[in-house]
Amino acid sequence: MRKLGFESSELRAVETLMLEKFRSEPFHNLKLLYGRPRQSGLKGGTCSDKTLSFLSAAEQAGFDVALHTGFIGGEEIHRLARVSIGGRVFFADVGNGWPALRLYPSDKEIRFRFFGMGFRTEIADSRIKVFHERVGKESLQLEINVRGRPEDEIKAEIARRFSSGIAYPFNNSLRFSLVIGERFLFLRGDQLEIYSDQGMQVVQGIEEPDASEVILRHFGFDVGPLIAGSSTIP
Repeated sequence: MRKLGFESSELRAVETLMLEKFRSEPFHNLKLLYGRPRQSGLKGGTCSDKTLSFLSAAEQAGFDVALHTGFIGGEEIHRLARVSIGGRVFFADVGNGWPALRLYPSDKEIRFRFFGMGFRTEIADSRIKVFHERVGKESLQLEINVRGRPEDEIKAEIARRFSSGIAYPFNNSLRFSLVIGERFLFLRGDQLEIYSDQGMQVVQGIEEPDASEVILRHFGFDVGPLIAGSSTIP
């Protein structure tokens, strides 16, 4: 019982850190679209940036964590964290643009809901399939091979991720998402999607020149100096 209690306590502590990161560090692709940010202090980024930030904080907190990869659309282009707790292996998808706020166990299928969205896993042959449901439609979001790869290899891939010719799902369209209070906000292209347990709202028709104002007003981040004068989105 003491081991189970310790595992449960550490699991909750890791998930608390995950939520903190989803609240304070937005998922965004500004670096990919506009080049290296000139604005100091711009937090977050794509899955690699967010995962590395989480790993640093988790290691400082004394958690047993490691860099891991995942597959999207059959391509190994996603980064997440492997977390060992009480002899069990979990995965923290803190680099997700969507609010995956629970650890995924490698040995037990789970399901959970946040902000009106559903997440669930299926496990077979040492692979975890993660399904995401929103607005009544479910799709395969991610596949995780439980067997890890050397971190040096993954870090080398991260270093060249924007120059290796990889086609990411968000290559040509602005992305910016964050958990704010009891809501989850996601700016995707020309629309702002607002999710909560009460439902979903959409603000459409957001033009690229207005994106920085929308991000400042709804997310509280001033990205104007970064994207001013740029127009790289087709």
